[in-house]
Amino acid sequence: MVWHFSKNIKSTRPTKKLSERWLGPFPILKKEPPPPIIIEEEEEWEVSKILDSKIRRGKLWHLVEWKGFSQDPERYTWEPTKNLKNFPELIKDLHSLYPGKTGPNSSRA
Repeated sequence: MVWHFSKNIKSTRPTKKLSERWLGPFPILKKEPPPPIIIEEEEEWEVSKILDSKIRRGKLWHLVEWKGFSQDPERYTWEPTKNLKNFPELIKDLHSLYPGKTGPNSSRA
């Protein structure tokens, strides 16, 4: 629930002094994700964490949870390692937590 400050909202009251200072509470219907970050004139989304890895068509892919879309499995995506070059620490975190996962140093990759 959110409250709105009524300073810039027109009121039907005869004077501003009689108007409510805060309006609400209003329910939050939808939380918008943050906009992408622009790096070198290209959009780049922030990675929250890397959840899994696998080999597909001879290349290593990682299951990514994007910042702003946490806890929404429908928004997780499989990304090739080359798309995650700015997040090597997250890839290392996944493989240190789960050493058996397919990774850049495994014999299958």
